Amino acid sequence: MTCGVDQLNVPDPPVLRVGNASGFYGDRFSAMREMLEGGELDVLTGDYLAELTMLILGRDRMRDPALGYARTFPRQLEECLGLVVDRGVRIVTNAGGLNPAGLADAVRELADRLGLPLRVAQVTGDDLLGESEGCPAGSKPGESEAGWGTDAVCVHAYLGGAGIAECLRAGADVVVTGRVTDAALVSGAAAAHFGWPLDGVPGPGLDALAGAVVAGHVLECGTQATGGNYAFFQRDGIDLRHPPGFPLAELHADGSAVITKHPGTGGAVTVDTVTAQLLYETDGARYAGPDVTARLDSVRLTADVGADGPDRVWIDGVRGEPPPPALKVGVSRLGGFRNEVCFVLTGLDIEAKAALVRDQMAPCLTGTGTGTGTGTGSPGRPGPPAEARWTLARTDRPDAGTQEEASALLRLVVWDPDEAKVGRAVSTAATQLALGSVPGFHVTAPPGRGAPYGVCETAYVPAAEVPHTAVLPDGRRLAVPPPGRSQQLAPVAEPPVPAPPAPYGPTRRVPLGTLAAARSGDKGGDANLGVWVRGDAAWRWLAAELTVRRLRELLPEAAELPVTRHLLPNLRAVNFVLEGLLGSGVAAQARFDPQGKALGEWLRSRELEIPEELL
Repeated sequence: MTCGVDQLNVPDPPVLRVGNASGFYGDRFSAMREMLEGGELDVLTGDYLAELTMLILGRDRMRDPALGYARTFPRQLEECLGLVVDRGVRIVTNAGGLNPAGLADAVRELADRLGLPLRVAQVTGDDLLGESEGCPAGSKPGESEAGWGTDAVCVHAYLGGAGIAECLRAGADVVVTGRVTDAALVSGAAAAHFGWPLDGVPGPGLDALAGAVVAGHVLECGTQATGGNYAFFQRDGIDLRHPPGFPLAELHADGSAVITKHPGTGGAVTVDTVTAQLLYETDGARYAGPDVTARLDSVRLTADVGADGPDRVWIDGVRGEPPPPALKVGVSRLGGFRNEVCFVLTGLDIEAKAALVRDQMAPCLTGTGTGTGTGTGSPGRPGPPAEARWTLARTDRPDAGTQEEASALLRLVVWDPDEAKVGRAVSTAATQLALGSVPGFHVTAPPGRGAPYGVCETAYVPAAEVPHTAVLPDGRRLAVPPPGRSQQLAPVAEPPVPAPPAPYGPTRRVPLGTLAAARSGDKGGDANLGVWVRGDAAWRWLAAELTVRRLRELLPEAAELPVTRHLLPNLRAVNFVLEGLLGSGVAAQARFDPQGKALGEWLRSRELEIPEELL
């Protein structure tokens, strides 16, 4: 496969090998050393940030202004810095979180203490609250007296890779950023290495940048690309008893890439493991970013079988379009306080027992009711919480062989801005039922006080009004302009649904997962759910069968929600966005699975009629 170097007007550079050593704050601590020792690398990236992480870091910064970055990163680097210097590997990480300057200083102090030469740079400007006192969507930082509101813990714009590229071009060995897009860690490094323009002008350079963004998206979640969280792990014989290796991309000058991993490491890299990660936390055909909009419907995946061995998947064909004119902004707020009580209901009459507990708690939760729970109307007692949600999980079985298998779980979650309304008032009401409620009454844990929770929101600001800045190794501050070309693109027309062969033969009622794989996750309060199959015949059936209507039937929790479906024929995939399924987002924990991570596995367990010829 050719790299199209002549079209890009750049010299013939070697392949750029970019690895990943972290998919979230708390990922495998040893990954940095494993990646540095396991094989050749040019750049090692680390993704530490997510919506919940920003809230955690924001609360850290409220306690101590010197904090606000991922504190595990300096400890990882301390035991590996000699390897970094000896092997000439450049480190690019968003571990700076809300305080990239603080982390950059910590890295410099570490290098000085170890007596190692190290040029450290940082990218700033994303923190619209900490650096500019905040601004509402559509206005310049500092212009609005109202700002983002007093309950905002952090407000961060998602920057692209241009600042990273400037730092690397200036000779940085370590680049620390705040909130950049996850894929920007890779695309910024590739743009610096290959000399790609970051002006948003359509052409081979923009296509190459889009290819690097797609590769960056595959790498960003670490071992999810090498068999972790993979639906067909058992069918494909992927052994995860040993930790899967972290992924790396061999990037070429036209933006095509081979996804692979170091030899001898666990897990596997296959077309399906890469497909799973491509569908993760995306929606339609366009994957918009600050530097480029990558067209996911143009992606081609090919098993790269050759002399270089297994675990290699080629990504090519990616087309790029200009980025949108506005940057996404994540706003993390303190939403108030929440509390949770989980009642265990055992044996017979589960529904009646659940109804009794709900009735007994009604005076506490609504201020009304005829039950025997602690009321809230007397002087000195707080009123009812603003929101209460009950769920009954029928985990019980008839004639169960163990007590746990005979038990169902009745879960109560409450939220309110006032801690008093969800704390001891609720816990005491639940505790006082102990000797006067259902037979066998007990709870999974002692009821406690209310705990603070966060709400994650999305806004947008014009890219030109965000102070994207590269602080170079020599201390110079370089303003990074947004791409000169941007465009608000119209939605992509959905491709036609492929016609299924007619007629199908006999069908069998089996779980959808017998045929299809899935991967799901969160996008704020929305859930993303990608489903894909192997083979053209299975794809024609999936596209015709798994409609929005059928999805709502299979997942009753989504029956009343807005649901959008996108077809991705190149990946033989359908991708759904379920709006509002996760409430106010993971920090509010509105659902049993607050990030929607297992939503895809629930769907795969649902049964429907599938043609036997496809099984």
